[in-house]
Amino acid sequence: MFESFFPRPKLFFSSVLIWAALGILIWYTVGDAIGSALGFPLPTGEQEPVIGIAYFYTPEFLWFYVFYTVWTLLFAAFWFVYSPHKWQMWSILGSIFILFTTYFGVQVSVAINNWRRPFFDTFQEALKGDGSVTAWDLYSLTFLFAEIAFVSMGVFVVTRFFVSHYVFRWRTAMNDFYMERWPRVRHIEGASQRVQEDTMRFASIVEGLGVAFVNAIMTLVAFLPVLWGLSQYVTELPIVGEIPHALFVALIFWAIFGTALLSLVGIKLPGLEFRNQRVEAAYRKELVYGEDDPDRAQPPTVAELFNNVRKNYFRLYFHYMYFNIARGFYLQADNIYVDILLVPTIVAGKITLGIWQQILTAFGQVSNSFQFLINFDGQDLAPAIPLLSIYKRLRAFEAVFRGEELDEIDRKYLERQAAGIQPSPADPSPGAGGPERTQSFEEKQ
Repeated sequence: MFESFFPRPKLFFSSVLIWAALGILIWYTVGDAIGSALGFPLPTGEQEPVIGIAYFYTPEFLWFYVFYTVWTLLFAAFWFVYSPHKWQMWSILGSIFILFTTYFGVQVSVAINNWRRPFFDTFQEALKGDGSVTAWDLYSLTFLFAEIAFVSMGVFVVTRFFVSHYVFRWRTAMNDFYMERWPRVRHIEGASQRVQEDTMRFASIVEGLGVAFVNAIMTLVAFLPVLWGLSQYVTELPIVGEIPHALFVALIFWAIFGTALLSLVGIKLPGLEFRNQRVEAAYRKELVYGEDDPDRAQPPTVAELFNNVRKNYFRLYFHYMYFNIARGFYLQADNIYVDILLVPTIVAGKITLGIWQQILTAFGQVSNSFQFLINFDGQDLAPAIPLLSIYKRLRAFEAVFRGEELDEIDRKYLERQAAGIQPSPADPSPGAGGPERTQSFEEKQ
């Protein structure tokens, strides 16, 4: 899955984390000093944020473009020399481009958050009706928002288009990798399905989940400093009282609590999903065999296999019931959590409408980044669950040509096949979606 697309995956991804952490550390500690030494006119002290599209070509942003380009290309050059790979242009340079466009998209959200304060403060002032705010004041701020919105739309389209091609290249690399070893793996139950359908589903889920994960990390990198700065306006929390950086501390606590809670209550779901695809495949396999062999798919056998399907689905329904209860209560509580935190600050008159809007946005962005698996849209199931199931199946598939030990189900199937014994219809299939490919109608004719 990874070796086909990335050079020496374990070492590569470890080096990615170390290099990225080092780059972030340098950027937030001595980055300004280095930029100033190189001639970028970086501001010193507290500065009012730039509003509108000009935010993206301030000296700070120009220096970031240079720093990111140099830092990432140094990393790419090392891997190009140290471990050349067939897909390195896509896997390394493509990843660098995706990280940049994703971070830029997050900075669009930061720019919008900067816009919220002057707009809503002006809006609040206009409601007094004393004529201190003109219509043009609000129009001009609205036009600034439109500038940012058009940038956001462009970045989103470019990112999604490129990611689609990137993920399909990854699927192509997996397909080529497996097909080169096809003579050794073709006898594994569900081999054709694993090469075709599992790689397709892997690519599809990674396209959505991978973008969500990268976006969550980039959002944390961009918005945690914003939230840290906004914490100066919130010094007191209900019940707890006054603590340093109260807003920041409260968010970290809430995010860790929610992640731990839902990880605990959903711990059985990946295994049940994995087993569910096994029993479904066993049932479907017997029906396909019954198309050509009148001795197969007999009512007692089919009833037993379908009973396995029914039992597993009922177990899934039960475990998803309490998982969804916990998830629903947490997400509903999340909607009012920040409002409860801000009550003492609001009644004390320490913030304006604009600052309140900034806090809500920054808090929501960081909170959602910590909880991106919980809040992932577009699927009924948390996307990590089918992804883990696919990973297990492809991992068992790879174990054959790597000479590693198979799990019990795959091992028993191969042993029966080597001995010339027809697999029992009650055996769960190790494939995810069905049996090996059967003859088409034309081939039967």
